[in-house]
Amino acid sequence: MTYLPPHFLEDDPDRITSLIEQHPLAHVVAHTNEGLQAHHIPLLIDERARDHGTLIGHVARNNELWRTAAGTEVLAIFQAADAYITPNWYPSKQETDEVVPTWNYAVVHAWGPLIVHDDEKWVRGAVGKLTHAMERQNEHPWKMGDAPQPYLREMLHEIVGIEIPITRVLGKWKASQNRTDADRKGAIAGLERRDEPGDRIMARIMAANDE
Repeated sequence: MTYLPPHFLEDDPDRITSLIEQHPLAHVVAHTNEGLQAHHIPLLIDERARDHGTLIGHVARNNELWRTAAGTEVLAIFQAADAYITPNWYPSKQETDEVVPTWNYAVVHAWGPLIVHDDEKWVRGAVGKLTHAMERQNEHPWKMGDAPQPYLREMLHEIVGIEIPITRVLGKWKASQNRTDADRKGAIAGLERRDEPGDRIMARIMAANDE
């Protein structure tokens, strides 16, 4: 993350972890012999491992990531809601007209080496953790034991586990912190009037920054 004004910096470990847990689909960027490649992979964070935690997940065996980037540093990007902010919501527009549109968002960037696990025990454990995390919101959660064991073993053979011990992490909450309280509250009210769920989530993120 090359551009990070101090007022947009988010370094609260709890908020960073919460964003990863609530938005687990990561954009994993790797530098390979064929140049930069991006892969979209759901990852879990294990806070018990290392200082910043460890990301765990899996990729299809046919996905070249685990072969081309094993042992190299990768960047995992997690993004929460984002929203367009119109200057019409700012009370200051009525006073000076010296306002322009912007786009708000909240993201976490996590760096670390890509470690590959190609053994069934580790992969089964990682898939179990991911399944539990994703299924617990359902009334009748699906369990790995629901699938026939021969079929499950076949499916597990088709994937490879990955682990990213986080060596560095940065959070950027661009949530109108550079605006006045009145303008920020005007933007929050404007987002809350929209029908899009993402806009309302961004409104909550902006309001939480005022707490």
